[in-house]
Amino acid sequence: MINRNEYLEISKQIVACIGGMENIQGTAHCATRLRIVLQDNSLANIEKLEEIHKVKGAFIAGNQLQLIFGAGVVNDVYDIFAEYTHTQNMSLGDLKEQSNKKQNPVQAVIKSLSDVFIGIMPALLAAALLMGITSVLGGMEVVKTHDTLYAINRLVSLAATGIFAILPMAVCYSAVKRFGGNPVLGMVVGAIMLDSSLANAYQAAQGAVDPEIIRLFGLKIEMVGFQGGIIIALMMGWVVAKLDNFFNRKIPDVVKLLVAPMLTVFISTVLLFTIVGPVGRILSNGITDGLVWSTNHLGAFGYALFAGIQQIVVITGLHHIIGAVEAQLIAATGTNFLNPLMSVALMGQGGAVLGYLALNWKNVKAREICIPSFASTLFGISEPAIFGVNLRYRFPLIGGCIGGAAAGAYVYFSKLTALGFGTTALPGMAIANPANHGYINYIVAHVIALAIGFVATAIIGKMWTTVNKAETIEEETNSTDDGKKAEAKDVVESIFYAPAEGEVKPISESSDQTFSKKILGDGVVVFPENGFVMSPCNAKVKLVYPTGHAVGLETEDGTVILIHCGIDTVNMKGEGFEVFVKEGQQVAAGDILVKFDKELVESKGYSSEILVVFTEVPTGNVLKINEQIPADRVIAEIEK
Repeated sequence: MINRNEYLEISKQIVACIGGMENIQGTAHCATRLRIVLQDNSLANIEKLEEIHKVKGAFIAGNQLQLIFGAGVVNDVYDIFAEYTHTQNMSLGDLKEQSNKKQNPVQAVIKSLSDVFIGIMPALLAAALLMGITSVLGGMEVVKTHDTLYAINRLVSLAATGIFAILPMAVCYSAVKRFGGNPVLGMVVGAIMLDSSLANAYQAAQGAVDPEIIRLFGLKIEMVGFQGGIIIALMMGWVVAKLDNFFNRKIPDVVKLLVAPMLTVFISTVLLFTIVGPVGRILSNGITDGLVWSTNHLGAFGYALFAGIQQIVVITGLHHIIGAVEAQLIAATGTNFLNPLMSVALMGQGGAVLGYLALNWKNVKAREICIPSFASTLFGISEPAIFGVNLRYRFPLIGGCIGGAAAGAYVYFSKLTALGFGTTALPGMAIANPANHGYINYIVAHVIALAIGFVATAIIGKMWTTVNKAETIEEETNSTDDGKKAEAKDVVESIFYAPAEGEVKPISESSDQTFSKKILGDGVVVFPENGFVMSPCNAKVKLVYPTGHAVGLETEDGTVILIHCGIDTVNMKGEGFEVFVKEGQQVAAGDILVKFDKELVESKGYSSEILVVFTEVPTGNVLKINEQIPADRVIAEIEK
């Protein structure tokens, strides 16, 4: 039974520590945390909040104040808190919407970009690594002269360039999905952007082709493709999603299937060539032209500016057009000063990836994406680093830009240039101008970019983490009445098994700091092979969260275990989750608790890791977590 007076007092203390009721925009809760959106986050006193009874941790993340109470307790606290603050009946979706409203336009754009590129990242990583391989193989004489080796390298080269050939289509598909439309329609519009009957955008920019001109009600339209048009693809993704939703709401069901997609695709195509495409090109070209102007007129500052933000242009896809400027520079002067600037800009982002990796080395997922992302920068491909790490977590992008800017200034003073264009980083060494100790300066410039990108990211990351982190809560030591520690006897009371097939790691390897810092308790994290989640022991089902992503169990001796499927999957509102048990039900070890769609969870940008957290262990019992999981998949034991 809820102790109303106790939880009412907790609610009053929380309100007093967050700036009063007038500072509350909304509240909701998940399986373990009370989530509050505040008008002004700076009014929240995190230290005082953590001192409140039953609060196990407090931090601000995603524009939400999150107070950790643990499974079961949070439900009772929320009921009283929501009643006291008059914020009942607000769902997590509503709360997320309130949080998003607090984002400024820059934050909103960055969040959207990150969401769009999460699904594309595997293809970009594969392409980057393959491009590095073909770059190395292509320079070997034996590969050029040996038929089989040449054929292998040719196939590797083809595989490496595939994603970049259709990147606008992939981006448009992912963007429509992100903004809530039918992603297949995004694929169709993306294909229109790259249609072979249109003049190639790169060739048109260099004046190598004369595009067809059509007139629509007197408006002249150049039939030029949108190769590299990432900004345009993103804009079109939003347009397609909005049109798709609009027509599906307005058109009668009897003809909706036929008419709605047709109108969406046709109107999107018209807008692509009349409004979105021209505006996107003006925006992207303006950025590119501005960067080139700065290097010609602002000296060392201009070089630093160009190298500092050139990789941001990569996000737009318009960095390819700079190749036309490079070709003109070589034709006019015999050298190219832009190539080394672009190369050190890329290496700065590589240093930022290493900086982020150093801060999160214990996180297995961080290592899995950071190491190949950095490797790709060594061969001149920065998309995996930017979209997979730096843009996604924001502060590494800033650190990488600082590293690039510092190296850009060095390029100016060392008079470093290139004799060609098209390759950067390690392969770019081949086209470095040997004049003015060019090879040595090329290496030094890249070391500067790498080192400063690393250091700047580490420093900014430390500051970033300090502002947003949840403090680790020290576990209380159980003691006997006479103040001495109880001695654990070698009597095994309970054995717990892995709840899913997959790699089992200590809970400190979780990507969520609430779990990794053991705020809720010790346990393990499973990186599953599939979405079947079984009971790790004989127990009674104590809690089934409505969205199906979390189940609480209690053993006969009073041990309480939380099984949490995925990170932030509460936001999916039950989509892709199927629960096979109910509260009060007895289950045996191996009984299925939950089945979830692992691919769907990951496609929406959430981690699919499964957490097993021992939130309560009876006094006198000792929990032992197996650091090395044996063949029988025993993850923990309770000894008395």
